Amino acid sequence: MDTPPSTSRHWLDTPAHHRWLADEGLRLLDFAKASALAEGFGNLDARGQLPAGACAQTMNTARMTHSFALAHLQGLAGYAELVDHGVSALLGPLRDAESGGWFAAAEHRAGDTDKAAYLHAFVALAASSAVVALRPGAQGLLDEAIRIIEGHFWSEGEGAMRESFSRDWGVEEAYRGANSNMHATEAFLALADATQDHRWLDRALRIVERVIHAHAAANDYLVVEHFDRRWQPLKDYNHAHPADGFRPYGTTPGHGFEWARLLLHLEAARTQAGLPVPEWLLTDAQSLFANNSLHAWAVDGAPGLVYTLDWDHRPVVRQRLHWVHCEASAAASALFQRTGLASYQVWYQRLWTYNERYLIDRAHGSWHHELDEHNRPSARIWGGKPDLYHAWQAVLIPRLPLAPSMATALAQGVISRAM
Repeated sequence: MDTPPSTSRHWLDTPAHHRWLADEGLRLLDFAKASALAEGFGNLDARGQLPAGACAQTMNTARMTHSFALAHLQGLAGYAELVDHGVSALLGPLRDAESGGWFAAAEHRAGDTDKAAYLHAFVALAASSAVVALRPGAQGLLDEAIRIIEGHFWSEGEGAMRESFSRDWGVEEAYRGANSNMHATEAFLALADATQDHRWLDRALRIVERVIHAHAAANDYLVVEHFDRRWQPLKDYNHAHPADGFRPYGTTPGHGFEWARLLLHLEAARTQAGLPVPEWLLTDAQSLFANNSLHAWAVDGAPGLVYTLDWDHRPVVRQRLHWVHCEASAAASALFQRTGLASYQVWYQRLWTYNERYLIDRAHGSWHHELDEHNRPSARIWGGKPDLYHAWQAVLIPRLPLAPSMATALAQGVISRAM
């Protein structure tokens, strides 16, 4: 049986905890402002500075634009201009004006011009948030992002996203990825709210049915990340490069937590829209959280969640990445909100205690993005501190409903005021 936590009140019920989350969010936002470059947003180093030769990147520009739009929607001064800067960059130097779509970076080289579904999902997310924030140029960016997704990436026959193409869209990669489809699911939830088109919720459900309810469920609810174009698992993929930042070998527990949360958002969004809601969305979310926490937490003797596991549930890359802990705490808060079960509150408090002790950098700002197996700062996979998006959402999600999506919820004023 589930047992109540030892505290007399749940953290998620207390104004003091909500104030703590809000204050941490302001600290994160202030650190991230320094990432602005003429052509978008770049990657900050561990002390919050742009290194020499920093280049604007589409992933960071889209994530920053989305994040700053959420800040602006809360009424925080000084972020509207940063949203506009991101929209202009995504409409300008980061966009391929010749063939359509987006490059990975403004200073792209001839051999680095492929069009990736992962990046285009973030462009769509940024555009939808900027539209909700009523920023100039945002609607045009959203229209273009939707045109590219529907014209190239979305496969109606597969009910999922294709992975990547050459610059002119003539050559398609013979690969399907769970990661890009996960972020497409996130973007589709936001697109459904920004466009009032329920087709995006149907598309999100189809992705979840394939990646989670079919493949992950058959793999003990540990996410299968890599597939061929016929959706056959590639379980040896990147065995020689296990610490890849986007396509690591094995299964990635952080994605299990992220999917768990997205399933709950999808369940809530479809309920609000009056669409059919499969019961397995909740049970799959609970199984994802249970099995990924079981196999990834403190499995090598030290607290924290490891980056990857092999197919026998053994840790492969033992680094503790900040985004994994952000997604785990956000999933715990979402599951607690959805079920009221005290075990999720216990996990939520355990994860935030870990985050405060090991990941939050009070000396130099933001969070350490990576720790080694002894919880010491590391840079094997991710150097510096380029990512605002994960930690910023982690302090927002516990204060928001499961639906609508974050930008729309903030526009409606439903965030906890922490008073």
